[in-house]
Amino acid sequence: MYDYGKCHVCGGKMESKRISLDLRIRKRLLIVERVPAGVCSQCGEKVVNASVGRQLATLVAGAGKKRPTKKTTVPVIAFTADVA
Repeated sequence: MYDYGKCHVCGGKMESKRISLDLRIRKRLLIVERVPAGVCSQCGEKVVNASVGRQLATLVAGAGKKRPTKKTTVPVIAFTADVA
């Protein structure tokens, strides 16, 4: 298990968890599931270690060649409130 230390945002305790990571790549939404990360127990900040970051970069670079494990539909709404 990787020691993420303290949160760089609030100083809270970072806990090892598996997260879903939403990425936008060339106007496409890509969701990577089960990413090992440190998540702050106070503010929710998420970080990955360098090794995971490199693996994500490799995965994303080949995302167009790889068959997705599943697909999902994402609802989209427009923000239309008047701003004063």
